[in-house]
Formats: sequence, C-alpha cells, structure tokens
Amino acid sequence: MTWNLITSLKKSVEKYPNRNVISFAGKDITYSELNKQVDCVAFNLAANGINKGDKVALILGNCPEFVISYYGILRAGAVVIPINPIYTKDEISYILSNSEAKAVIANFELEAIIDSLKMECKQIEILYYVGSNKAEFNWEQLIEFRLKDYEYPLITEEDLAVILYTSGTTGKPKGAMLSHRNMASNAESIVKLVEFQKEDRILAVLPMFHIFCLSVCINAPIMSGANIVIAQKFIPNEIIHTIFNEKVSLFVGVPTMYSFLFQLKDYTAEHFKTIRACLSGGAPLPDELIQRFEEKYQVTILEGFGCTETAPATAFNPINGKRKRGSVGINIPNVYNMIVDPNGDELPRGEVGELIVKGPNVMLGYLGMPEATSFAIKNGWFHTGDLAKMDEDGYIFIVDRMKDLIIVGGYNVYPREVEEVLYQHPAVVEAAVIGITDPVFGEQVKAFVVCNDESVSAAELIQFCSVKLAKYKAPRAIEIISELPKNSTGKILRRAIRESVEMHAKSN
Repeated sequence: MTWNLITSLKKSVEKYPNRNVISFAGKDITYSELNKQVDCVAFNLAANGINKGDKVALILGNCPEFVISYYGILRAGAVVIPINPIYTKDEISYILSNSEAKAVIANFELEAIIDSLKMECKQIEILYYVGSNKAEFNWEQLIEFRLKDYEYPLITEEDLAVILYTSGTTGKPKGAMLSHRNMASNAESIVKLVEFQKEDRILAVLPMFHIFCLSVCINAPIMSGANIVIAQKFIPNEIIHTIFNEKVSLFVGVPTMYSFLFQLKDYTAEHFKTIRACLSGGAPLPDELIQRFEEKYQVTILEGFGCTETAPATAFNPINGKRKRGSVGINIPNVYNMIVDPNGDELPRGEVGELIVKGPNVMLGYLGMPEATSFAIKNGWFHTGDLAKMDEDGYIFIVDRMKDLIIVGGYNVYPREVEEVLYQHPAVVEAAVIGITDPVFGEQVKAFVVCNDESVSAAELIQFCSVKLAKYKAPRAIEIISELPKNSTGKILRRAIRESVEMHAKSN
C-alpha cells in the first residue's frame, strides 16, 4: 500500500472533477478547478527557485488559499510549514529560522511583521502575500499561469510533507516532521473510521494550521471526494447558521467549541438535522457536556485522542459500534495503542501506565533534535507522555498527563515556554506556570513569580507576556509571591503549587 497526499488528490480529481471540493463565502471550487490552481502554485514556486525538499511557510487563516497553497507546495515536492497567523513576531521568527524556510505565503495583514523578519531570516528568498495586489509577489501571480508540459518532482510516501511545531518542554517549539506516509495513512484511517462519503460536507472551523484540521477537515475529505465548507472564525451563532444553511453533515471541534454552542439559547435540534456525527479532540470533553449537548441537538459526539507527532489520530470511538463516554475510543485502522510500565512492558488491562503508539502515522522525528527524537520514539513506538488505562474491550481512558501540559481551548501550552518569557523581564527572579480550571476554555495559564522589584505589578507582567506570546499562551493571571516551593536540590515544585491552588479552591 502506498500513502501519498498528492496521489490522493489526483485520484479524487479523476473521479469527481465537477464535484465541489471547497465552499467559502458563497463561492464553490470544483475538484478540477482546485487541481488547476494547485498546479499553478507548484509551477510558480518551482519557477522561483523552490526545489524538492525546500521549506515553504504557510501563514494563513482559514481560507481556500490555504488549501490550494498546501497542496501546491506538496506538488512542488516542497515541505509545508504551517504557522499560526496570530503568533507574535518572536514566535514566527523562531519557526522560520529553525525550519530554514526559503519561501513564505502569508496574509497581507502580516506584511509589516514578515518584511521586518527578512533581516533575521536571511534564508527567505521570496514572499507571497494573499489579500493584496500591491505586494511585490502576490497570490494572483501564484495562480496566474503554468506550463502545460511541466514535470513535477516524483514524490514518495517517505518524503517529508509537513513540519508542525509543537511547544517543547525546553521552552522552544519542536518541529515534528511528518511524511506523506504519516499524513496520508492517518487521513485514510479517518476516512474508514468516520465512513466518509463523497456526499459529505465537512465544516472546517478548526484552525487549518493545526494537525487536527489538516488531517480530518482537509486531507480526509479530499481523499474521499467530499466537500469542505470553510469557516474563517469560530463565532458560535454564525457556525450554527452555517451548519443549517450549508447542510453540513460532519462537525469537527474541540471541547471549547461544544461548550459555546451548547450555551446558545435560540437554537434547537432542527439546526443540526443534517449532522450525522460530531467529532471531538484536543482536550477531554466533560461527560456532562456531552450528555447535555447530545440531548439538546440530537447528535452523537465521538471523542478521540491524538498528538501532533502521530498526524494526529491514534484512537477514536467508532461511528457505528459501541461508544464509551469518558473514553477516547479504540485503535483506529492501522494504528496500535499500548499501555506500558516505566520499563516499556505492556500492562494488564485496567492498570494505569504510559500510552504509547505505533503505526504508519508516527512522525519521522523532531527537526534537528536527535536526542529528543530518541527519547520520544523507542523501537518504533511513540511515547505520548500521557497516563492512561485500557479496558477489556480495548477502549482507552486518559487518566492524567505525565508532562505539565496545559490545554487552553484545545491548544497546547507548555509551562516552560511561558516561564522563559517571564524570565526575560528584568524584575523576575523565579517563575512557575500551571494550568488552572476554566469553565469555558478548560484551562487557563496562571503564573507564580518572585520579583526583585516591589514596584512591578502583575498587570505589567501580563502585558509583557502578551507581546511575546500568542494570546492563548499568555497568562491570564499572575500572582507575585515571596517564595516558590522547591525540593532539596532547588528544583521548583509545580505539583506543590497546583495542590495548593486546588486546596484553596476547595476551601472557598
């Protein structure tokens, strides 16, 4: 079996040339039209010096241009570097430099930031901007023409397709290298799991730069000849109108989205009548919310589990079969999950241990980080760092996180990354960051700091972080204290801080 994203697109173009693949803002794009524009992007990238294996950063919000660029970069044999467009200049600069991106396709709104980075990221040879004809290189030039007889590079399933940056415990993001095999095999598993049909209309409201959307809302629908309905932003009442008016059949979201949609008072099951299933991932979905949401809108929510490093899905509750609330489901096709002890030996069913994953979806490794790669992948098994248990039926239950990961509205935030920014402030002597419970976003970031200047306020530190971190990473609360708890070696004990916060919350 060969897994290749470009091959998948070509097959769907041949089968369904006149079917709509993208619907956005009242306009439709057919598979044939998409293929022509993908060819144009690939040709023009190549004509401007982008060769097979070169990195191209994609800094766009949800729009047709993202999908066209994504497949165009892949057809050129290049590697896609998706970047969150709301990242700060520092965050974008790090990823561009670390990935050695030679080209950038970005929203024109980011022109000032991207242009200012050209001095820092000298390897960038060309910039394309979407949304303006004034730029030196713009979107219209990318899709303007192509040579009919141009031969694109041969792409194999082992070729690198995407590098997605995930926050690292060392404070710097790590580039997870995903091959065509990784991405296409996971999309195929999702197609089988969700039983995608060409008649399906999938709402893509998750951020397209995120692996969850790339796999479930872009790769899988295109592989099956389905229609992607693009929403630029998650605005709850507008999303429900889109579901109803566009006759959406599959909704994919994170728990925060389900929470907001449930809280709307003026909508009923009638607005979800075309939905055959909802998928949830990115963070645990409270059982109470599942029950109330399903009762209100008369739909079924299927929870799953995945990681950026596994492209992403590893387990899901089956669409036709037994679903267990509180569980992230069973192995998806071609992928194996196992619960192991600290020695890597499989544990009996029901016992808690680390969740590890094996399959064609496991990443090639972290870009330029062989030690981190060796730590994460042992004998082909990816170690998730999550504690879980598996019941007799093979259903997986996530118990806790071995790492100090904070999940804000489905986005991962590592404390160390935030702490590194806090330490950049001259008044901060010590810092510890934890996640605190939030009724809407699941968790929010809170920092505890020790300062050497009594005049420094929490508000000043929050503002300091907001300039250097994406909004969801920046602390919502900062508490300035005289001392942080430490062990005998001087290591700051985040667990002790969390326990203190939880005890205080219970007493109130």
